[in-house]
Amino acid sequence: MIECLYPDWPAPPSVRAAITTRSGGVSGRPWDSLNLAEHVGDDPAHVAENRQRLRAALALPAEPFWLHQVHGCDVADAGPGEGESCAADASATSRRGAVCAVLTADCLPVLFCNRRGDWVAAAHAGWRGLAAGVLEQTVARAPGAPADLLAWLGPAIGPLAFEVGHEVREVFVADDPGAARCFAPSPAGRWLADLCGLARRRLARAGVGWAGGGDLCTFADAPRFFSFRRDGATGRMASLIWLQG
Repeated sequence: MIECLYPDWPAPPSVRAAITTRSGGVSGRPWDSLNLAEHVGDDPAHVAENRQRLRAALALPAEPFWLHQVHGCDVADAGPGEGESCAADASATSRRGAVCAVLTADCLPVLFCNRRGDWVAAAHAGWRGLAAGVLEQTVARAPGAPADLLAWLGPAIGPLAFEVGHEVREVFVADDPGAARCFAPSPAGRWLADLCGLARRRLARAGVGWAGGGDLCTFADAPRFFSFRRDGATGRMASLIWLQG
């Protein structure tokens, strides 16, 4: 049986959202078991079956708008059907029945909706995309004021596991000196980065009215989550959001 997580946020009733775990699919190791990505070396037939199980379990109104994620900041308009030929790291829609989706295995998924319940978006924020402004670009696509937006931060690599080099810290601190508090020295002489903390700072600066989540570490919870940093070859979870028709 597919196991999903659901955002605990004050979203309107028209908004539906879910984040998959690694449980409930048919993929073998090292993609066991609910791998939803086609680009990680898994058997395509297994991925197709996993996606069909996902759609049935969540009663999705359409196939998710899967993206070709490139660690950038482009935002696509999600429509009915697949979007894997679309190179982007976020999608947004006001269409009822279109399902925004991002795939992650340590990078941060961020789900958005507005308080009116007529717009949703999903963003994939690794450190490169975060620094490039993928969250700000997603916020800019929303109708109305950023203060009317809600954001939910899904499972991502936590601040005790995400070791980065000096150049990563410099990118963020050069843009926002206060981001220095999201980095702690590591025993190896590098830096431990708080990806969710960095995202919260950027959401706040963009004027987003409410942000929650961000307390689940993919690296630390192997039974539930895929983690590229932990395992190398591994599957991908999906974070999905749509407007109920």
